[in-house]
Amino acid sequence: MADAVSLNAPRHVAIIMDGNGRWAAARGMPRAVGHREGTKAVRRTIEAAIEQNVEYLTLFAFSSENWARPQEEVTDLTGLLRHYLRNELNELHENGVRLLVIGERERFGPNLAHELAEAEAKTAGNTKLTLVMALSYGGRADIVEAARRAMAAGMKPEDLTEQTFAGLLATDGIPDPDLLIRTSGEERISNFLLWQTAYSELYFTDVLWPDFGAGDFAAALNEYARRERRFGARPE
Repeated sequence: MADAVSLNAPRHVAIIMDGNGRWAAARGMPRAVGHREGTKAVRRTIEAAIEQNVEYLTLFAFSSENWARPQEEVTDLTGLLRHYLRNELNELHENGVRLLVIGERERFGPNLAHELAEAEAKTAGNTKLTLVMALSYGGRADIVEAARRAMAAGMKPEDLTEQTFAGLLATDGIPDPDLLIRTSGEERISNFLLWQTAYSELYFTDVLWPDFGAGDFAAALNEYARRERRFGARPE
């Protein structure tokens, strides 16, 4: 059973799901097995987020850099994404989960891009949890694309503020993450939501992603509850 969580809970939790390959290697298995086990952790984490009344959960599922991995692994990852959509979408919908996708979905090909759009449309009216899947996403590319949108719109320099710029990012309409979790013991953000995590609380755990569960999620939220968020200001 998950540990109790303080009432000072984050509205938006973002997670860098790391450690699938190491999990598989430690068991003498192919990386693909680790990725498949990682989808079970996704299910557990979504359930935990709903239980803890988190409003937004963003998962770094496929980075723009992941395209440089061996073709066999890329094919396995994209196939796993398609399998997840087709097998989990109905349950997500029944549980009131709204799906949003950020990133260059077109790079996955027209068929999968269409399935992603259909999944978003099907779940658009759900309000229990917004699940944001970052797919072929990179924080730097997100910022560059926002700058291009500003230029294309003919915005004057004096009209460009932090607020208007944030509205040009892929996460327009989504609150910035209160808490960013990274699994597997690595302590970096790896080009994930660079603008949006400027004041996020960071939480690193040695747990490999396929082993991550409700208790680990609760531990992160409890640690978040103990911290004092100052947003750059000094206490009185």
